[in-house]
Amino acid sequence: MLQKINRLKKKNDFEAVFKKGKSLKTNFLVLKTAPNKLEESRFGLVVSQKISKKAVIRNKVRRRMSEAIKIIMKDIKKGRDIVLIALPGIENKSFLEIKEILASVIKKA
Repeated sequence: MLQKINRLKKKNDFEAVFKKGKSLKTNFLVLKTAPNKLEESRFGLVVSQKISKKAVIRNKVRRRMSEAIKIIMKDIKKGRDIVLIALPGIENKSFLEIKEILASVIKKA
């Protein structure tokens, strides 16, 4: 799980990223990013029921994405709000594949 200072929690924060942010789409992820005025980058993860009707599977995807973010955190610029939206098909990917997908998307952004 990400540290509290690295998480987007409030609805207003998510809405600001969706309105002002730039987006980048891959096969299994959509990344939306916007600048913030903080010294840390914050992340929000969206895993909808389009992925799976079962909460167990959605939470598994969310945990894998969270751990991958923790590993590649050093490559991410400070002062960004980032929302990652999982797309169908990601539930079949292993942790290493998710980590590679995240790393490539963040490099592009």
